[in-house]
Amino acid sequence: MAEKMALAKAINESLRRALDTDPKVVVMGEDVGKLGGVFRVTDGLQKDFGESRVIDTPLAESGIVGTAIGLALRGYRPVVEIQFDGFVFPAYDQIVTQLAKMHARSLGKVKMPVVIRIPYGGGIGAVEHHSESPEALFAHVAGLKVVSPSNSSDAYWMMQQAIQSDDPVIYFEPKRRYWDKGEVDFDAIPGPLHKAQVVREGTDVTLAAYGPMVKLCQEVAAAAAEEGRSLEVLDLRSVSPLDFDSIQASVEKTRRLVVVHEAPVFFGSGAEIAARITERCFYHLEAPVLRVGGYHAPYPPARLEEEYLPDLDRVLDAVDRALAY
Repeated sequence: MAEKMALAKAINESLRRALDTDPKVVVMGEDVGKLGGVFRVTDGLQKDFGESRVIDTPLAESGIVGTAIGLALRGYRPVVEIQFDGFVFPAYDQIVTQLAKMHARSLGKVKMPVVIRIPYGGGIGAVEHHSESPEALFAHVAGLKVVSPSNSSDAYWMMQQAIQSDDPVIYFEPKRRYWDKGEVDFDAIPGPLHKAQVVREGTDVTLAAYGPMVKLCQEVAAAAAEEGRSLEVLDLRSVSPLDFDSIQASVEKTRRLVVVHEAPVFFGSGAEIAARITERCFYHLEAPVLRVGGYHAPYPPARLEEEYLPDLDRVLDAVDRALAY
């Protein structure tokens, strides 16, 4: 059974299914209950499952994650919402010092099935602390899985897989795509959580992206096609681990790679991809791996964010540079 729905609704339906099928799943965070979250992603869940399963917490991110760790130790599968990307940093110590290391510290005896949902990225005209893309900070930490869906189907199924994981998963939700609609097949058999997917075939250049930038890369590929250029768009889906095999397979075909993400280019996830693919595909590449992303500067006021964020022209310029070699 398939249904067309917004990405935010797909996450809601996935949480609903998890709450319904597993009594050990709990949802917690600031305003997730009666309000249904600031983006209404958890709308209706507290009404249907009660205040002991969908929990409105104090404004204390460190306490929220610390409580989730304790619940996981008792056999629960907590799903934590951090209301905005920039609010996660009070909980950063709990995440990287405790949550990420508990499995290794206990020599594998302790599982940490905690999902931390983080709406992230710009494009909604919000102020600072509401538009950052901190995924590389978490991908650097061993013991954490870091994923980001780009469409409704992945939003639904990747949440299911994240909740079922015995390892902690940082689940980045592209807030500017919350209202984009797509088909969700509730009876599908999902592929591996950390497997990249080719969403558009091409032969000249590979565009690799995840989360909010996948749609932009598809628009870039469509614009390039009008000029006779064939771009392949690869949805990475997972930032840690990264599916280097799929990236390599695409680059061996196109011989050029442009990595696109909203986060700053400096020390961003694109840098790791560029280094690894240069090592793996040195004799296949006909141009250096190029990166398009945000600037190494604090996120700007809303009236300037379109200058800060990657857009069609900036990605097309990178494509032109790659093809010019």
